[in-house]
Amino acid sequence: MKTNTICAISTPRGSGAIAVIRVDGDDAFNLMDKFFQPAGKKEAMTSLTPRKMHFGRIVEGEQTVDEVLVVPYPAPHSYTGNNMVEVSCHGSQYIQQKILQLLIDHGASAAEAGQFTMRAFQNGKMDLAQAEGVADLIASTSQASHKLAMQQMRGGFSKEISQLREKMLSFISLIELELDFSEEDVEFADRTRLRELLEEVDGLIHKLLESFTLGNAIKNGFPVAIAGNTNVGKSTLLNRMLNEEKAIVTDIAGTTRDVIEDVINIEGVEFRFIDTAGIRDTREKIEAMGIERTFDQIDKAHIILLLVDATQSAEAVQSTIEKVEQRTRDTGKKLLVLLNKIDQVRHEQDLQHTEQAIQEVLATDDELLRISAKDGTNIDRLISKLLEAINYSPLQQNEIMVTNVRHYEALKRASEAMTRAREGLNSGLSSDLFAMDVRQVLHYLGEITGEITTDEILGNIFANFCIGK
Repeated sequence: MKTNTICAISTPRGSGAIAVIRVDGDDAFNLMDKFFQPAGKKEAMTSLTPRKMHFGRIVEGEQTVDEVLVVPYPAPHSYTGNNMVEVSCHGSQYIQQKILQLLIDHGASAAEAGQFTMRAFQNGKMDLAQAEGVADLIASTSQASHKLAMQQMRGGFSKEISQLREKMLSFISLIELELDFSEEDVEFADRTRLRELLEEVDGLIHKLLESFTLGNAIKNGFPVAIAGNTNVGKSTLLNRMLNEEKAIVTDIAGTTRDVIEDVINIEGVEFRFIDTAGIRDTREKIEAMGIERTFDQIDKAHIILLLVDATQSAEAVQSTIEKVEQRTRDTGKKLLVLLNKIDQVRHEQDLQHTEQAIQEVLATDDELLRISAKDGTNIDRLISKLLEAINYSPLQQNEIMVTNVRHYEALKRASEAMTRAREGLNSGLSSDLFAMDVRQVLHYLGEITGEITTDEILGNIFANFCIGK
């Protein structure tokens, strides 16, 4: 089947030193021959050395549009698996659009979002999970998220899923064979070995599901909620961490009424700091809505920084600590209580008294740290505590992690089908009904890598890509 030729600008919009235009399809070389002239003797694109840069001109009739560098990629040795050409031109928007116009006038079509990568998937150059890894790589903003995307793009996650499917395919084929001989009441699949296999695969699926919390946080940034009473220094701490005046700081209680968020990269890991409205009893409707959002952010956060005012009495801070501690107990979230404004406390014994009262409320794994958001005291220790709290050793050890919501949902459905399959096997369910649940497991695992897919799934995935990739 003939592949139509598509084209797109692959570099970001706007003017720059250079821009890259991609052309892909069966007629890509013939189309380029119509207006690309290599320097020196005239040669067709098919005669040029593959995967090497060639200097020449883009012309429109007798007029030179631009001097360019062109790289031909003959099929199947290209990103897409088709004939493909990359044109590096000067970054003028006029030149970029003029070259695109020439391509379209000579028969090419403007590429849709993700169409080049979709062709790579359709031509077997990568599976669907790897294709999604390409999008994650482009979107990565930290060393950690980059490492995860590279791992997925190179097929680490796909290999794990393929191994799970292979473990089950041989047994399901034996079950299917039993159905062909159902009248003879024979068993080809060893039920004991089958139970062991289902238990093993189920354990691996659960391990992948459990990795999603960490994997998704690494990909999108670890959410850190800054909470506490009014005027305890939450906005001052946010400004200190960001090293800019992001949040308004005043002596007026209740200044922050909505969520303020920004991102900071610490040693290659991205943290999303969220400054929330101060917690207090209020009849003011808008402020009350802000406080409710504070607790919503606490529920969503991976780490909670609970600020308390070191200049207040221990009794004044205990109530808020109890509320937040109860909200985070048994959730797996990290709660770090920050005793702020220590620069304003004159007597050490006052600090110790407040610390003792706080420790009585905290769970054993919660921590307490003295800081001054105003002058920066112990902010370096706070940063160390944040890095300790995320425990991203699985990434450092190159363990496979799930980062994609679509993959998580497919694994969740596979796990549910696996539970039904194990229960059916243990209860002596007939082979035909048991086989249906096993096929469901295989189906959902196949959805992840694209061995089983639909146009709707493909459309949703590639619509999120940038044009030109």
